[in-house]
Amino acid sequence: MILEATAPTRIDLAGGTLDIYPISLLEGEVVTVNLAVTIPTRVRMERYGGGVAVSSQDLGVGVEAPDAASLPIGGPLDLVLRAVRYAEVPARTRVVTASEAPRGSGLGASSSLLVATLAACDRWKGGRRTWKASGDLVEVAARLEAQSIAAPTGKQDYYAALHGGLNAVWFHLDGEAVEQLLPPRRLGGLEEHLVLTFTGEPHASGLTNWSMVRAYLDGVPETVRGLRAIGRISRQMREALRGGDLRLTARLLREEWEQRRTLAAGVSTPEIERAVRTARRAGALASKVCGAGGGGCVVSLVRTGKKDAVTQALAAEGFRLLPVRIARTGLRVRARASRGRRSRRPPA
Repeated sequence: MILEATAPTRIDLAGGTLDIYPISLLEGEVVTVNLAVTIPTRVRMERYGGGVAVSSQDLGVGVEAPDAASLPIGGPLDLVLRAVRYAEVPARTRVVTASEAPRGSGLGASSSLLVATLAACDRWKGGRRTWKASGDLVEVAARLEAQSIAAPTGKQDYYAALHGGLNAVWFHLDGEAVEQLLPPRRLGGLEEHLVLTFTGEPHASGLTNWSMVRAYLDGVPETVRGLRAIGRISRQMREALRGGDLRLTARLLREEWEQRRTLAAGVSTPEIERAVRTARRAGALASKVCGAGGGGCVVSLVRTGKKDAVTQALAAEGFRLLPVRIARTGLRVRARASRGRRSRRPPA
């Protein structure tokens, strides 16, 4: 048997950082807004003649151990290795991962891959949990990722990977709730106004987010005011998107970025500013960095009829354009019969 799991990545539109504990608790009833995109992560599990082998197609690295508990942690595969160890995957299993997102893109690829890995491992062991109706996977994923990056982590990315679509994720005292903002049939209109650019600078979200959290907990006035302003913007953007108001959504996206870029040193970079400036001159209504900043991707909302002009201007400046289609569905896990003889060695 071969088992395959796929999950989308996401573009965060407003409210990022507010989803990190304890900010999400202390601020109370916060909401983040994000949309899932068809730049997926994938996990394949299959029978294997040795112990437990884990490898990454896009990174070109792999490790093997007699059993899951013996897998080493650390290195570029750390997050997946922690998930496989946690799941106690049995011997004679090979796990192969892949991601179509550029490394350090800020699209939540590591969270998406973690969702796909945990769900695949559960199904591999005979489980059939209804992950979308349960917060179990999100709780486990958040704890594993916090251990991996040695810093608190937010939760909104996991919900985008689980559900797909355009959603508001609410953080209540008794847990999180996901609210679909537009039905799938209406997502195409928004899609036509999105441009996604990779600046070529990988980012590390853990350090940037932790500096924001620390400043908030220390009561730094600028950080507290900035995050509370982002909270207000996120609630307003939820309403704007539900109402299909593109111009108000764009204004709020621009305001979110203006607040975010002042939250911590290094959130913005010269390349990010150059991408934002180039998009604006070509017809973008607003742009912001994806994720915690410091590099990665920039998303832009563009005027009607200006998408080609914006993409061409960014390409002319040497930026890499990524395809933007909103993922109508989230996590998928499928099993199929294997063919041929079992491999006895993991891929290089």
